[in-house]
Amino acid sequence: MRRSGSHRNHGRRSKAGPRDRTGARSKPRDAPRHVEDVTGGRLLTPPPATGNYGRDLRGLLSDIGTPKPAPFKPDPFQMDALAALEFEDVLVTAPTGSGKTWIAREEIRRLLELGKRAWYTTPLKALTNSKYAEFSEEFGPESVGILTGDRKENSGAPLIVGTTEIFRNQLFDSLRGGEEVSADLVVFDEAHYLADEERGHVWEEAIILTPPRIRMLLLSATIGNAAEFAAWIAEVRGVNCGVITRPGARPVPLRAAFLMPDKRLLPLLGDKGKLNSEIAQLGEQNQKDRHRGPVGRERRRRW
Repeated sequence: MRRSGSHRNHGRRSKAGPRDRTGARSKPRDAPRHVEDVTGGRLLTPPPATGNYGRDLRGLLSDIGTPKPAPFKPDPFQMDALAALEFEDVLVTAPTGSGKTWIAREEIRRLLELGKRAWYTTPLKALTNSKYAEFSEEFGPESVGILTGDRKENSGAPLIVGTTEIFRNQLFDSLRGGEEVSADLVVFDEAHYLADEERGHVWEEAIILTPPRIRMLLLSATIGNAAEFAAWIAEVRGVNCGVITRPGARPVPLRAAFLMPDKRLLPLLGDKGKLNSEIAQLGEQNQKDRHRGPVGRERRRRW
């Protein structure tokens, strides 16, 4: 009688390794760990942070952390903006991370304490949701509502956070005989969206249609012609618009990096301020791959 194949290797050690309780082959304990390269479908081992790569990585990540706790002290431009809001519209231009939202929050706090109302607009639903959570924690959930295309909560609250389109639509409804927009202040966060080719008309219409009785606070980090912008606002609204600018560089510096296909994190720029040579070479290779066409790219991925 021939023995079945299941008995032929009796007493021999399998080269594939033992099986676990599920029947699958278990990996040797000293097997290297791999991560999946989602761009090419290959398995790659993360590179060790040694040599030049380790030096560059340490330089990129140095001094990143949490600053030591210290008493908060408003910046002069923040106090100037709050003072100006007492008698005119205000356009604040300051780098990201310098505290523009603090100005809006403190003015909103003052208004709520006086029993008045405010609107806070943003261009994005995600940012609207973020500000809604922030202000709900600051002023209490009963004092804050949210209005977006797919979310409507506590719409009768004294502070409404919503997309600029919703605020603009309320102004249009008021012109058609609908309910008057109930607000003493409207904040336009990311006011530079006025220059957006597709959505800029929303900000333009909202600024033009906002009644002069409603004070206007505009916040942006990227407006280069602030004085011209403020002059246009004053012209269409009949209310003076002051410009408050924070001088100097951004208080939270940016560090640009690029994640390579082999999982290395490289500085985007080299020592001389030019594009990192490795990243440039990768871009050139991608250009060559595109000229080869999809067949060539697929063949390269398989190998």
